Amino acid sequence: MVEKKQETTKGFILEMIKMFIWALVIILPLRIFLIQPFIVRGASMEPNFHGNNYLIVNELGYKNVKLFNDKFEVKPTKTLERHEIVVFRAPTKRKEFYIKRIIGLPGETVEINNGVVKIYNVENPSGIVLDESAYLPKGRITEGNMKVSLKEDQYFVLGDNRGASSDSRVFGPITKDKVVGKVLIRLYPFQDARVF
Repeated sequence: MVEKKQETTKGFILEMIKMFIWALVIILPLRIFLIQPFIVRGASMEPNFHGNNYLIVNELGYKNVKLFNDKFEVKPTKTLERHEIVVFRAPTKRKEFYIKRIIGLPGETVEINNGVVKIYNVENPSGIVLDESAYLPKGRITEGNMKVSLKEDQYFVLGDNRGASSDSRVFGPITKDKVVGKVLIRLYPFQDARVF
């Protein structure tokens, strides 16, 4: 009777070890290469994201690690689109991350004047006023007075809460290699859960 109990205990421990190994094999690559959780801090993206919102960020294609000249380098492959919400490494503090909205794309010129954002590009050489009605409350203006021409690897980003956001108006354009990924899901609070 005692021997049988020991065999059962050994079998249970062995099964637990196998389950743990399988969990590592499945979950670890997902966590390292595909998705990453983030918690929003601050009010820079209100009213669309609030402090303590729990987000899942899609890293697939934004963090593509390749062996290049005997070194591992990050070579992002996905293109970023205007209005997408991204998480990126803070330009001045490497260990911090910011969440902002893509406004200007590589090769474009972004102008902010009298509360209006204008985009100049090949399709609109005379400029076009950016329509942000889908995510900004009516009457919200973009403070600042500037005109920035973006290089081929640069993006202009803004927070949705324009009066309380440290963004490209402060630290300038960001480069694609600083982007961790695109916001995929808001998981918490549960009543505001949403796929983007």
